[in-house]
Amino acid sequence: MMQTTTLLFLGFIVVQRLSELVIAKINTARLLERGAYEVGRGHYPVMVAMHAAWLGCLLIFGYDQHMNFAWLSVFVGLQLFRLWILGTLGARWTTRIIILDAPLVQHGPFRYLKHPNYVLVVAELMVAPMVLGLVWIAALFTVLNAAMLWVRIGVEGKALVPLRRG
Repeated sequence: MMQTTTLLFLGFIVVQRLSELVIAKINTARLLERGAYEVGRGHYPVMVAMHAAWLGCLLIFGYDQHMNFAWLSVFVGLQLFRLWILGTLGARWTTRIIILDAPLVQHGPFRYLKHPNYVLVVAELMVAPMVLGLVWIAALFTVLNAAMLWVRIGVEGKALVPLRRG
């Protein structure tokens, strides 16, 4: 039988990810209207599939697990970090690599980290499964995400070179 806390945790993740896709779609459209352009479109479906598989694994293998509240407290801390990132980027936050001919964001968490959103995602893909004791999911998707980020950060870095020089 599913634990109520587990149901709430998994429900939160599902609602959060779906709402982020809506926000990203709106922000992407607005950025493109302002003259921005997308890079890395080819790897985007692979990234979405990887995140969907991660979520699917959490739902399939985690629905009947007991929650580890120590790991849950780490997850809550990550959500505060997420809010800081989203608040800092505002309408510039999206799940795609959208290049806008404007100065890069240099405040908030970007003052301390080059890629705070990627740091957050790396941590979340590991911590959320650990909340449910699913070590193998944490390990598997940490490796898959590392490969994805190697591609993604490379593409993004090349696209941002002109903005870093200016």
